[in-house]
Amino acid sequence: MTIEGWALIALFVALTFAMAKPIGMWLFALYEGRRTPLHRVLAPVERGFYRLAGIDPDAEQGWRRYALHMLLFQLALLLFTYVVLRLQGVLPMNPRGLAGIDAAGAFNTAISFTTNTNWQWYSGEVALSNLSQMLGLAIHNFLSAATGIAIAFALFRGFARREAGTVGNFWADMTRVTLYLLLPICMVYAVYLIASGVPQTFVSSVDATTLEGARQTIVLGPVASQEAIKMLGTNGGGFFNANSAHPFENPSAMTNLVQMLSIFAIGVGLTWCFGKAVGNTRQGWALLSAMMLLFVAGVGIVYWQEAGGNPALHALGVTGGNMEGKEVRFGIAASALFSVVTTAASCGAVNAMHDSFTPIGGMIPLFNMQLGEVVVGGVGAGIYGFLLFALLAVFVAGLMVGRTPEYVGKKIEAREVKLAVLAIAILPLVILGFTAISAVLPQGLAGPLNKGPHGFSEILYAYSSAAGNNGSAFAGLTAGTPFYNGLLGVAMWLGRFFVIVPVLAIAGSLAGKRYTPVSAGSFPTTGPLWVGLLVGIILIVGGLTFLPGLALGPVADHLAMLSGTLF
Repeated sequence: MTIEGWALIALFVALTFAMAKPIGMWLFALYEGRRTPLHRVLAPVERGFYRLAGIDPDAEQGWRRYALHMLLFQLALLLFTYVVLRLQGVLPMNPRGLAGIDAAGAFNTAISFTTNTNWQWYSGEVALSNLSQMLGLAIHNFLSAATGIAIAFALFRGFARREAGTVGNFWADMTRVTLYLLLPICMVYAVYLIASGVPQTFVSSVDATTLEGARQTIVLGPVASQEAIKMLGTNGGGFFNANSAHPFENPSAMTNLVQMLSIFAIGVGLTWCFGKAVGNTRQGWALLSAMMLLFVAGVGIVYWQEAGGNPALHALGVTGGNMEGKEVRFGIAASALFSVVTTAASCGAVNAMHDSFTPIGGMIPLFNMQLGEVVVGGVGAGIYGFLLFALLAVFVAGLMVGRTPEYVGKKIEAREVKLAVLAIAILPLVILGFTAISAVLPQGLAGPLNKGPHGFSEILYAYSSAAGNNGSAFAGLTAGTPFYNGLLGVAMWLGRFFVIVPVLAIAGSLAGKRYTPVSAGSFPTTGPLWVGLLVGIILIVGGLTFLPGLALGPVADHLAMLSGTLF
């Protein structure tokens, strides 16, 4: 470990806190439906969308109608992308003559991008045409991110409104987020990336002659436009197989830092937006503090393990940190930081191969995903996932100290707790259940590259990534088979929408309640005690649920490494 490495981590944490309020203010304006400086230019475009779709943006929806419209829209997007991928071979903008994707692969990819998971079983530069990258995938990067933010807005209204029967309008929320937030930022972001060396062209490839005289085909395409929303929308699906380790996606140390910050930008802004929505910004700062405690602890462990290296190699005289699978342009500290950022935020972009991390270094990204997008989390998904644990924590606190279970002025009763537990429980059911199936069936055991506990970690990581809607891979699992494409696709769908629907039900239930003023019997939810309790509940629930699986995988792998056995 070095001073420079810790300085990078400290700088990142400081900039993360600094981003929260300005981005949160912009989000709050969209949450309230207020005018922004961009309305002068884009308001006619917004009104045009509503007219074409026959939508009244002022018509409020109850949680059931909000959920139904959201689900139907996602299903339509899924079917559209499936068709584009299947027909790729006959569609234009395919100068390399790439064939259409097979049924299982198209099913997996369509669900992957619909659910904001962006899991990739394929190499983008080998399997997909420019049209598929733009029309099939990049569109999802915007709309799935906007959907997550819309769900967060609906939940905020549930807490903020009093005796109301509605939680907003899905179409208005999604349109405003896309038009006034995601598109403007990504346009500026893409220009920055182009200036930094990221390609943006319709040219599919160029031929080059290497120094040895060999001919090499270098794939190009509209990379910068996809890269911007890939990071800002916590999508993570790369244009190239090497993702952000590829110099065309991530050319320099500066772009590496900007990409990490953009992954966290909207997630941390939503914490401030929540505090403002409920009339107490300290509530938002408390949530962000709890998130960052978990994040800093995770980064510290990964950096410590990766900088310490492999003792089995040290015994052979190979000293130094673990550089296996790391991009040498960035080094250990930046790679360790990136790995925790991307799995804490359900982004899935990578600048190093997590399969090559030390066992404990690889366990932290794995555990981040198993916690269910609560360590900052994806756009929207992070804050509503964290609020599920907040409801559980305030209920437990009320039971322990005999105080009324209340949170931001709303009584937390049996219905809200049951729905929160239902949403939280879906991830372990899918992750552990599907991992168990794949660990015993021949089709599942054919996937891992490694044997023993490391191979088990590869399977566990895949389902944790899919159900947690992260999309990163351990990079050691052959997942492009009908078995894994099918099962991982189901895991992604369950992990996304079987959480969102209970969240919307909670929003509807809370919106209909009266406001309960803070009293001597209320449990305080803004101070250090609350932050500590919230972090403790998250770790206890996650630890009790996933510790057996982690013990069979990375923990056993670590103990074997200490004894000189490698997998």
